[in-house]
Amino acid sequence: MNWLAKINLTVVTERLGPFKSALFLLTLIVLCLFIGYRLGNFYHNFQSTTLDQQKTRLEQLYQQQSNQVERIHTLEVELAVEQLASQNAQATLKKMSLEHYQVKKELAFYEKVMAPEKEADGLVIDNIKITASQSPNHYNFQVVLVQQQLKKRYAKGYVDLVVTGSLANKPSQLKLSDISSITRKELSFSFKYFQVIEGSFTLPTNFVPEKTQLSAILTKSKWQKYQKLNKTQSWSIE
Repeated sequence: MNWLAKINLTVVTERLGPFKSALFLLTLIVLCLFIGYRLGNFYHNFQSTTLDQQKTRLEQLYQQQSNQVERIHTLEVELAVEQLASQNAQATLKKMSLEHYQVKKELAFYEKVMAPEKEADGLVIDNIKITASQSPNHYNFQVVLVQQQLKKRYAKGYVDLVVTGSLANKPSQLKLSDISSITRKELSFSFKYFQVIEGSFTLPTNFVPEKTQLSAILTKSKWQKYQKLNKTQSWSIE
């Protein structure tokens, strides 16, 4: 800015003359006004463009928010429907479970009347449950024995299990002693009302199970005679 201080208007006027000096000054003013106008116009256009971009971005954000709100409402409706369906399914399942229990009780009663061979001196095999473990071909079993007669002495004996199926495409029967390390003592029972016996076994890799037969053997003693109760059911994993 030091060059501006060196300009002497009196010298310029004397050299150019009054007319040319006025013309020069007018030209300089017009040039400054033009440059200022162009700069102002450029800045105005820049602000307008930026404002339009911000408006567009804001409209997009509003649209995204609207879509998200609509999506949330849709998910809330779907969740409500799923919860209602789940409640109905649970109610239906509970009803079916009660009906199944009732049918099972009635079936046990009719079996006792029509098939006395399925009961030995009041002893009944109430349930046989087989479940798969985490190891391949390894299963756990649970047997529930019940005495249905009141004022009964202790029922004593043991249980045995046979798995029938196909081994290498040939009919085969596997005794529990062949597929399990469980001992006779662990399979023994002595109870007055009910007892649960549990154990595990491992089937051969190429064996396809088809059914299980559980035998409850009442050993002969002073208070009971020897009896054997069998229950056969199709292979089923719970």
